[in-house]
Amino acid sequence: MSLRQQDLSRQGARLQVYLDGLTEVAGRADRVVPIENYTKSLMLPIERKSVEPMAARLAPGNVRQMHQSLHHIVADAAWSDDALLSQVRSQVLPAG
Repeated sequence: MSLRQQDLSRQGARLQVYLDGLTEVAGRADRVVPIENYTKSLMLPIERKSVEPMAARLAPGNVRQMHQSLHHIVADAAWSDDALLSQVRSQVLPAG
């Protein structure tokens, strides 16, 4: 494995740890994939970070269903915002 591949592998593992923390706070198994999709779509190299262009990039063959899934996770989220933000802070802010 090249150094580039190793670096990508480490980055992927760190991203998965982050996503696991988010989905744990979300509370229900049916929210795991939509939260992961939404979070990953925020990192896409697209100009508009709204649901429609993100859905088109994530699922070009099924934009309508992906759009609905992304929109639902953002608009109808039933988790605690405070708990989710606390989880994000615990992973992205420096300790101490």
